[in-house]
Amino acid sequence: MGKYEELSRKALEALGGVENITHVTHCATRLRISYARKSVVNEEGLKDLPGSAGIVNKDKQIQIIIGPGVHDAYEEFLEISGWREGGAVAAEEEEESGPKNAMYYLNKFGNFVAPIFMPVVPAMITGGMILAIKNLLVNYFGMGVDSGTAQLMLMIFDAGFAFLPVYVGYTLASQLKMQPIMGAFLGATLIAPRFATGTVTDFFGIGIPQVSYSSTVIPIVLGVFFMYYVQKVLKKIIPEALTFFLTPLITMILVVPVTLIVLGPIGNQLSGYIAAFCIWLTNTLGFIAQPILSAIYPYMVMFGLDKGLSPIGIELIANLGYNSVTGIMGFVSNICIGGTALAVATTIKDNKAQKGMIASFGVTALCGVTEPAFYGALLSRPKALIGTAIGAVSAGLVAGLFGLRTFVQGGCPGYLTLLFFVDQNGGLHYVWIAILVAAIATIVSFLATKVILSRDMKKTAK
Repeated sequence: MGKYEELSRKALEALGGVENITHVTHCATRLRISYARKSVVNEEGLKDLPGSAGIVNKDKQIQIIIGPGVHDAYEEFLEISGWREGGAVAAEEEEESGPKNAMYYLNKFGNFVAPIFMPVVPAMITGGMILAIKNLLVNYFGMGVDSGTAQLMLMIFDAGFAFLPVYVGYTLASQLKMQPIMGAFLGATLIAPRFATGTVTDFFGIGIPQVSYSSTVIPIVLGVFFMYYVQKVLKKIIPEALTFFLTPLITMILVVPVTLIVLGPIGNQLSGYIAAFCIWLTNTLGFIAQPILSAIYPYMVMFGLDKGLSPIGIELIANLGYNSVTGIMGFVSNICIGGTALAVATTIKDNKAQKGMIASFGVTALCGVTEPAFYGALLSRPKALIGTAIGAVSAGLVAGLFGLRTFVQGGCPGYLTLLFFVDQNGGLHYVWIAILVAAIATIVSFLATKVILSRDMKKTAK
């Protein structure tokens, strides 16, 4: 029996069976299952799932909070449910109720973006960490910069970042319910050696801009969306007997030139604008920007909006070599949630099991995984979140004043990701600043939450 077998079986039953499931994916910590008909979903049956820290139900999607083992839960759920993309789903989806306001569309955006970028995060984290270790070995342990080992580590780093168009092309095509390999195929054309060396200069006399798409995201996103609409048209006009051969052939003949001549250069320009905007924001607001962003970040995670920041972080790393915006707000916020959860645990006197559980949530959050602490301990204690905000503002101010920046893009920043702050030359300047910021975040959020909850308990006792 697998670790998540019971969770998978109970979740499948509560969701109304495999025929009610429309999509299954996961982010860094949550198993995300979309469904067709809300009327057959038993929300009570989804509570207290074994191996889960709770659920979030929004926009016809159940998000089961698992933690770092979410990929294992995802694989086990697929095996037990038998669900596959394009398999049997409910014939008709119920109309969504409720107002379609700004939050509705933000939720839709977050739910769409998460399955595109989160599967790519492990490759980026691993590549970035390998580069940081290589830089440390070269700077402080005498490894030759041109040695075979150093070059091998650089190769792993390149594999994590240079092929982003292939990775994102695959995941985006899958999210759009296309053949994923076609998205990867298009991404590969953007970084193919023949194009990268400048050999491909025109298409029937139309000049092709010589742009490097290595480590970029937006050009392939535009290209895959264009491919999606091209394929929709082709499926209507190509006979079914010929579609297997002709649809991919004509798709690539049409999509590749348009992407290289028009969409790719536009996407490349947009990437530069995003980086410039983030730099403008931090320069305009100065050190004030970071505490504000750090304080609101937990609520972005709660609504799933943090996933929309992934492309921004990727573009900053690709264009500038560092990220001084989105990576820092996540780092500060996660550690503050951990400090707050530990403070909550110390206020519990009469329930040792609950105290130990919340304390473990706090330690997990300090390491970067905050959902168990946020949903399992803090949301039910809104005043504790004041302590989180106080810690985030305090640590964010220090991070802003010292210009803290991260050199690795990835999810779940915390104490275990201090290597993210090793610069391109192996310098530890930003690592020491990160340690200082992390210490302030932990201590201030812990003490502020402790004081707030203690005062509240005294008032209640009186």
